Formats: sequence, C-alpha cells, structure tokens
Amino acid sequence: MAYNEKIRTLIDNLETTMIGKKSAAELMVTALLCGGHVLIEDVPGVGKTTLAMALAKSLGLDFKRIQFTPDVMPADITGYTMYDINEKKYVYHPGLLISNVILADEINRASPKTQSALLEAMEEKQITVDGKSYRLLEPFLILATQNPVDLTGTYPLPEAQLDRFLLKIRIGYPEKEDEARLLKMHIARKTLIDQLPRVISGEELADMQREVFGVTVHDAIIAYITEIAAASRASRDLSLGVSPRGSLALMRASQAAAYIEGRNYVTPDDVRKMLPFVLNHRVILKKEAIIAGKSAGSVMAACAASVALPTFQTK
Repeated sequence: MAYNEKIRTLIDNLETTMIGKKSAAELMVTALLCGGHVLIEDVPGVGKTTLAMALAKSLGLDFKRIQFTPDVMPADITGYTMYDINEKKYVYHPGLLISNVILADEINRASPKTQSALLEAMEEKQITVDGKSYRLLEPFLILATQNPVDLTGTYPLPEAQLDRFLLKIRIGYPEKEDEARLLKMHIARKTLIDQLPRVISGEELADMQREVFGVTVHDAIIAYITEIAAASRASRDLSLGVSPRGSLALMRASQAAAYIEGRNYVTPDDVRKMLPFVLNHRVILKKEAIIAGKSAGSVMAACAASVALPTFQTK
C-alpha cells in the first residue's frame, strides 16, 4: 500500500477539473487500477470529456479522442494495411486505438459495425487486421460517453458490448456553490487541464495494478458475490442476469475499492459500494418490470438484499 498517498493525489488532481465530483473521480481511478473500461452516460456539458482528458494528463499517458459519428468506419479505429510500392510489401497503418487512453465520445452514434470493432480491443487488448494481431499499448483504457437524451440517429450498445465495460457511471449536475467556483475559475482564464501535473508514472501504475490483484478476497466474499449473481439470474424481473464476467468485474472493482481505502482485503461494504456501477448495466429488465416502473438499480438492490451478509470465522 505504498502508493496510497499517490492515489489520493491523483483523485484530488481529477477533482480540480471536476469540482465537487470526487465520487466520479474515485470511480475512474477504481477502473484504472483494475485495468477496466468505463462508460459515462450523462447529459451534455457536465464534464465527461474533461474528466477523461484530466485522467490522461495526470498519468502522462498518450491520449486520443474519437468523435463517433455514423460515417466512422472500423478501419479508422483499428487501422488498415495497404501495399507500399517503395517497400514492395503490405504495410500496417495504425488506427486511433493505438494509444493509452481512448475517449470514445458519443459511442452510440457509431454504427454497430464500428462499435463491434472495439470488442476485441476491450477484452483482449489487441486488434486483428487482415488476419494479423497487434498488441495494444499498456496501460490501455477506453472511456466511452453517451447521452441519454437526443437519441435520434443513435445505435444502442448491444449487451455484449455493455458487458465489457467494468463500470457505468453518471456525473450529474454540480451543486450551485461548485458551479459558481467553476465559473470564477473560467473568469480568471485558468486552463485547468493544461495546469495539471503528472502525479503517477507508468511504472508506478503497473505496480499499483499488480498490488490490486493481490488484495485478499476471502472465500466468504467470493460466495457473497456469486450468490448475488445467482439471485439476479433467478429474478422474475430480469430476462438476463449477471454473467460470470460481471461477477469477476465486481470482485476486481471491490479489490480496487479496498486498495484505494488503504486496505489489503475486501469487505462486504466494498462489494455493496461497487455493485450498482458494475452490475446494473449488465442486466436486462423484463417488459412487465418496466411497465411496473422498476429499474435495473432497484431490482439489483433487491437481489443484493436477498443475500445474507457473509460471516467470517476465525480459527
């Protein structure tokens, strides 16, 4: 846990650009520590892009933004091979995915064909072009955004794609006092992103990620997570419950949450804290549940409540 102070510095660094949104900053760092991707769904103008840029700047990592529109093609993001007359051979031209931090802005405006080009990269951290695979840079993190309004001309993400996002978060509107502070900073012409220092190196981040995977998960915690997943699969309100990938994601996120708090073991509180952000976007409500006014959040909360808290026996 030698890096706990640096993690706090990173979270504070992000909060300077997202005033009053410490929880969103913590969730971004949580995903970063366990090598997961994040889907940010919120209304325009609340700082989704700013948060992604601030994270890359704070880590000193290569950053690329892809503005997804219906005319963006898979080759634009994965790259392509073309015959080089001078070299007398086919040469690979890298796409926009060859970077550390990728901002997939308004991902639901890309066609399903282009969206699916991200699947291999998100799961296996490699891309395949014309039968040849290319490893992506390490670390590799996709931060995707989508707006829940103005859905004309959008393509909803399929369940297989949603399942590859470790977390789905919202930022929300700032409090009046925080918004006033933001306006004053802009009056002073303070360019927040440009002023951010790098607080963690790539080597330090790799060490942190290894330490996160070493956070102890008691058998009782594992049983607790699997029981919640089983409850979702048996729920009368869900047509699709939590997948094994979802269970693994919840365990990894809980390890990262414990690590941020300076602990080397996971508690039930860590699991409950991360559950809404990890599991709610992985389940599908039945039509009857939607008509009854239920949400994925309320159903998953009921599933979690139906499972007894784990008990720990000491020898």
